[in-house]
Amino acid sequence: MNLGMIGNCSVAALVDDAGEIRWFCLPRFDGDPVFHSLLGHGAGEPGDGAFGVDLEGFSHAEQSYDRNTAILRTTLHGASGSVEIVDFCPRFESRGRHFRPQMLIRRLRPVSGWPRVRIRLRPCFDWGTRKPHITRGSNHVRFVGGDQVMRLTTDAPIDHVLDERMINLDRPLNFVLGPDETLADGPAHVAESFERDTCTYWRRWVRRLAIPLDWQEAVIRAAITLKLCNYEATGGIVAAMTTSIPEAPGSERNWDYRYCWVRDAFFTVRALNSLAATRTMESYFHWLMNLVADAGGGHIQPVLGVGLETELTERRAEALQGYQGMGPVRVGNQAHEHFQHDTYGNVILGAAPAFFDDRLFMDAGIAAFEALEPLGDRAWDLHDKPDAGIWELRTRARVHTSSSLMCWAGCDRLAKIARHLGLEDRAEHWENRARAIRHKIEDQAWSEKRGAYVESFGGETLDASVLLMSEVGFVKPDDARFISTVEALSETLGRGPFMLRYEEADDFGVPEVGFNVCAFWRVDALARIGRVEEARAHFEGLLAARNHLGLMSEDSAFEDGALWGNFPQTYSMVGIVNGAMRLSRRWETEL
Repeated sequence: MNLGMIGNCSVAALVDDAGEIRWFCLPRFDGDPVFHSLLGHGAGEPGDGAFGVDLEGFSHAEQSYDRNTAILRTTLHGASGSVEIVDFCPRFESRGRHFRPQMLIRRLRPVSGWPRVRIRLRPCFDWGTRKPHITRGSNHVRFVGGDQVMRLTTDAPIDHVLDERMINLDRPLNFVLGPDETLADGPAHVAESFERDTCTYWRRWVRRLAIPLDWQEAVIRAAITLKLCNYEATGGIVAAMTTSIPEAPGSERNWDYRYCWVRDAFFTVRALNSLAATRTMESYFHWLMNLVADAGGGHIQPVLGVGLETELTERRAEALQGYQGMGPVRVGNQAHEHFQHDTYGNVILGAAPAFFDDRLFMDAGIAAFEALEPLGDRAWDLHDKPDAGIWELRTRARVHTSSSLMCWAGCDRLAKIARHLGLEDRAEHWENRARAIRHKIEDQAWSEKRGAYVESFGGETLDASVLLMSEVGFVKPDDARFISTVEALSETLGRGPFMLRYEEADDFGVPEVGFNVCAFWRVDALARIGRVEEARAHFEGLLAARNHLGLMSEDSAFEDGALWGNFPQTYSMVGIVNGAMRLSRRWETEL
């Protein structure tokens, strides 16, 4: 999956290794994909739903990010010469706040020879069903699709752009694509100044990260990618930027991941916190506390819109052919209807660091703790009740070990928060509940036959999610049962550096590919139990499965390491950060 991501925590786009913008949703991550060629050309013709640059006599391309930024540079080479494409979404400090418009900027520059290029700009609306109505001015084009309007401001010849005429690129050209607003200056000046200021922003942000000694480039790219998945206006964090890229070829495991799973977001925030990137945690804490207030002590669904929307009704975008022709293309996600009891623990886990981190501007005190306690009550009530589980099974409910584990974690963290706040009676109350859940997990989730903690209470099948037992502090790394579990899971579910989620067939059969975050969980578990060299070998194998820009999707094929599933997947990028932080040599001992 040779794609790069650009973004600004407001919008994001995916660009392929030939410089074609193939995915761009408006007005935010979960909106209408005005560029959708990643999932087909829709009701139009091939080439629709994309922003491409066709070089005459094209032979090959090179692509990389500018160091420590989200600015992507693609160089096309061909018989007529070479041309450089610079893509980014503006983001920088302006007037005491973040400037992050719903805008992408594309800059073209001739590098060698006399390159001849064709600009192919074909946005579509309403999930590939509606071509835009076009109006034009002397230096801009308006693409109108119902209530949505995009404006292109450019110093390229408008006629040649709209006619898709092959022209000589004898000077730099700039394309500013965004809201239907007049630019304050010419496109060349705006593009140049925005690129400079965006570069400065990202390099300053990276400079403040507390990165490990080893694998720095991989960690920095993962951190920037995770940051880009934060919808800063509300604090929500999406699981991925795409919908309906199948988990495996032809599997129909095609889901819409452009929403905020409480579970995934917790791990994202925790990974960024480990790098000292605390602002995302602050904004996510506010998102969480709004969610808690909305719930009023009742049911919390596992996935919501980035604006806390609860209705994510799943439907099919029938006009789009699907990734490599493999439909269906789904919009929305049925998981919003699920009961996944780990949600309550994950909310508490996501909020807990705010009570202990003195660097933060906000004060998460007794009032916030009292708002979280009803979630602990829900976790207590539901810790031994059937649910859809972490893998969101659609036709089967069990008492999943991972769900009960997170219910324990929620009660455990409430106890720690209460003690930190000096609320000794509440601390004892939550400690007692956590202790009772622990005993039940130890008694009912352990299988003597398998020599491991298993997928569900009284079950016999293995599931990689129990590897989280050590990560959330349920067991110590030298716990004999945990060591036995790691060994059993590795032997049964491991495939080289990759790993299956579980061994039992689900709604769609037996999984066919490795789920990347599970492989990273194994890396962490192996390191914790002292098998560091084995962990490092697997970690290096997973890093080798990243694409040419250091990004990962949800899944990897065992045979060739091909990336499948939605992209880029925050879970996978979190694994890169966590693995490097766990396995790296220490600055203080090496230098």
